[in-house]
Amino acid sequence: MTALLFLAGLAALVAGAELLVRGASKLALSFGISPLVVGLTIVAFGTSSPELAVSLGAVADGQTELAVGNVVGSNVFNVLFILGLSALITPLVVDVQLIRQEVPIMIAASLALLVMSLDGVVGVADGALLVTALAAYTVFLIRQSRQQTQAAKDEYSEAFKPAAPGGWDSRLPVQLALVVAGLVLLVLGSDWLVTAAVAFARAFGVSDLVIGLTIIAAGTSMPEVATSVMAAIKGERDIAVGNVVGSNTFNILGCAGITSITAGATGLGGLPVPTAALNFDLWVMLAVALACLPVFLTGREIARWEGGLFLGYYGAYVAYLILAAQQHGALAPYSSVMLGFVIPLTIVTLVVMVLRRPSPA
Repeated sequence: MTALLFLAGLAALVAGAELLVRGASKLALSFGISPLVVGLTIVAFGTSSPELAVSLGAVADGQTELAVGNVVGSNVFNVLFILGLSALITPLVVDVQLIRQEVPIMIAASLALLVMSLDGVVGVADGALLVTALAAYTVFLIRQSRQQTQAAKDEYSEAFKPAAPGGWDSRLPVQLALVVAGLVLLVLGSDWLVTAAVAFARAFGVSDLVIGLTIIAAGTSMPEVATSVMAAIKGERDIAVGNVVGSNTFNILGCAGITSITAGATGLGGLPVPTAALNFDLWVMLAVALACLPVFLTGREIARWEGGLFLGYYGAYVAYLILAAQQHGALAPYSSVMLGFVIPLTIVTLVVMVLRRPSPA
């Protein structure tokens, strides 16, 4: 029954995100908002709605470790797994704006969350600051969209088209119904998923944090997987990368911000951050964000081998979490190999490639 509840929750989250994105994007386009703005804001935020729903549901149930693990794990999953998989399908072109602006903003948000967590809790004031930053960032993107290149506008126009006249989703009541139905499914799905995840954690003897970092993080990132992979298949490679970067920024500024404010309202004083996450996982999230810059700079694309490297590192990260959760005897030698050989070799390789290839003009 627990497995069925988990699958039902995951299905409800994916379906809810799809309905919410479709309804909200068509609604925005009907009111004359450009497809570019819809892609940069509504779609990126909408695909992150499962993370927000699950984190809020976890706080409501008192499972704060699950909420933290969900945000941090989703960001790691988005970069290493989703970009890795998308790049294996086709090398991903990276827009100059992503290198100069969006990735640095994602890095700054990751660093801010880490600094806010150093005292063991992301407080209400911290959450308010994150949400304010999200609002300012969204307004900035909307204003900046007027200056985007015609190529970017054409790509987003192709991906996010207004509803065809006479189409089933062209009427305002239908679009509003899609938004409401999406929100309802998100609420139900998050409740089922959190309940099942807690049961899994207790059955396997692992912490809520590990479940959040792995199973829940992957599950709530399914909309991002679908969006980025389909964009890569269709050749809309800017969207494939932009969706991940935008979703990661929203996860920190929106999900962590709103969740910490909500946790403060329940009397917790904010969102408690587990020691394990502070000592390891938050640093991994920051390292993954930083890794985007040298990878994106090497020829302004994510090559297939770099996608394979990302996937390999995600597998290594999950393996570490599993070994650590079980206190397995192989943990020490595994960590030594990763820290002493694999990671330094990767860093040296990326540095050499950045020095040998021209930076974006």
